[in-house]
Amino acid sequence: MKITFITVGKTVDSYLKTGIDIYVSRLKHYTKLQIIEIGELKNTKTLTRDQQKTKEAELILKKISPLDHVILLDENGTELTSQQFSAYINKKAISSTSNLVFIVGGPYGFDTTVYQRANDKISLSAMTFSHQMVRLFFVEQLYRAFTIIKGEPYHHE
Repeated sequence: MKITFITVGKTVDSYLKTGIDIYVSRLKHYTKLQIIEIGELKNTKTLTRDQQKTKEAELILKKISPLDHVILLDENGTELTSQQFSAYINKKAISSTSNLVFIVGGPYGFDTTVYQRANDKISLSAMTFSHQMVRLFFVEQLYRAFTIIKGEPYHHE
């Protein structure tokens, strides 16, 4: 199973890049992970929030194939424990899902077209985090999920 992680905007803080790189490197032992960074829109001062979300949606949807299982990282999504997230990943692998696509939207969230395309929504927390931090938290949780699946000692109960 391949996992694609699509983000709107780039990670600019070096400490977050370093953390993300660490977990991406560790994940190579478990799965094929592709990270796609969609550049932030230019000249957004003349655009409304809805117009920005629409333009971001066009860029996001170009990166998704019809067979992909799409999961939005969304504040209104289902909150899962690390164990539940691990079981979710494992279930998708067992069911022969070929590509899981996780998406972090732009600063104003997702356009309705992206919500319509999504198969699931997951929330990492009831708290609000910066989009850059969400990237680090997600790759760490993905790594944790695979170590739980493999019964490795990274996760402690």
